[in-house]
Amino acid sequence: MAQHLALPAPAARHPFRQQLAQAQPRKPARPHNDDQDLRLFALSFTAFFICIYTFIF
Repeated sequence: MAQHLALPAPAARHPFRQQLAQAQPRKPARPHNDDQDLRLFALSFTAFFICIYTFIF
């Protein structure tokens, strides 16, 4: 059975929910930078190598 009501949103059936403004769609999340883990590993490895090299010599 089709409903022929003029609602701001199809899910707003309760009178209180009908008074609320319709929710705005959210912006899509930024894509995750996949090479961030690789950069952190390279930075940590380099820092560790420099520290050990400094202590040895």
